[in-house]
This record gives sequence, structure tokens and C-alpha cells, in this order.
Amino acid sequence: MLTINTKPDHDFDEPLGLMSDCHRRVETFLDHLILVAEKVRGGELPPDARHALETALRYFQQAAPLRTADEEASLFPRLRAVGAIPTDVLAAMKRLESDHDTADVAHAEVDELGLCWLNEGALPAAEAERLLLRLRELRAFYAEHISLEDNYLFPLAGQTLPAEEIEAVGREMATRRGIDFDAPNRLNRCASRRA
Repeated sequence: MLTINTKPDHDFDEPLGLMSDCHRRVETFLDHLILVAEKVRGGELPPDARHALETALRYFQQAAPLRTADEEASLFPRLRAVGAIPTDVLAAMKRLESDHDTADVAHAEVDELGLCWLNEGALPAAEAERLLLRLRELRAFYAEHISLEDNYLFPLAGQTLPAEEIEAVGREMATRRGIDFDAPNRLNRCASRRA
């Protein structure tokens, strides 16, 4: 059931592209969660559905803080530091930061319900429906959020920020994941930490 391309199209030397690659993973893992919720409806989880649920929940638990930091700690401050940044860009970043808070709340509820399902072996019908509703809301939410980043903010950052600032974003992203940016054999990951 779970078929994820483990190698993004971009690496840390192309951090804006890597951020977009991570969006594809968000969409895919969210689709897997929805598929499990729709097919099993809170019932006993077959092994492949259990694996998909565990893997997707773990991805969001581990990746969400990293993705948020990539934007809020690395990219957005650099964009704000650009002289005479248009007010619509500032407004977009403010909205995206607010979106991150909204997503955190929704993911906390999904995580709680998903872990309950894994631990108890089944979810009551009302909770199974609530889980499916939250997942569908998250899908609609991410469609707008990701579109704003992929189609507006990331291209703008690519045109606005000097190459050394974009490289600094990539270096910070790699460091956040415990990866040496300068290592020739570095792993190409958007959300994982290396041991």
C-alpha cells in the first residue's frame, strides 16, 4: 500500500526545490492516511493498513517540526531581511506561519486518534468518522497552503535571495536533519534524521 519515492528530486543544495519535494511527500502520506481511514473505517487493521498508518503518522510526527523550521527559521527571516519587501509577501508569510499552527492542532488530533486505533485495535464509529473528517480537512487545507508556497513564495525567494542565502537555507536544513551538507555521500532526505 505504501509506495513512496524515497529520493526527492532535489538535494540540500537546491533547498527551495527540496521544500517542494517535501510537499509531495506530505500529500502522499496524507492520501495514505485517508485511504486507510476510508477502507477500514475504524475496524481491525490488516497488516498493510497498520503499516501505512504507522508510517504516515511517524512521518508527520517527525517531519512537521523540521518542515516548519525550514520555513520559519531559515527561509522566512531571510525574505524579511530583504529591503523593501512588498506587503503582500509579508502577509503571505504571516498567513503561512498561522497555517503551521493550524496544521499542528489538526495533526495532534489525527495523531491521537491514529495512535488510539493502533493501540486499541479498533476505533468507535464516531471517532473513525472524526478521523476521516479531519484528514479530509487537512487535505483541503494543505492544497491551499502548498499552492501558496510552491507557486508564489518559493519562486519569489528563488528570484529575490542571493545564491549564498539560498545555500545557507540548504545548509541549515541539512544540519537540522543531522546531515553534513559538504559530505559527498550525504543522504538525500527531506524529513529524516540520520543516526
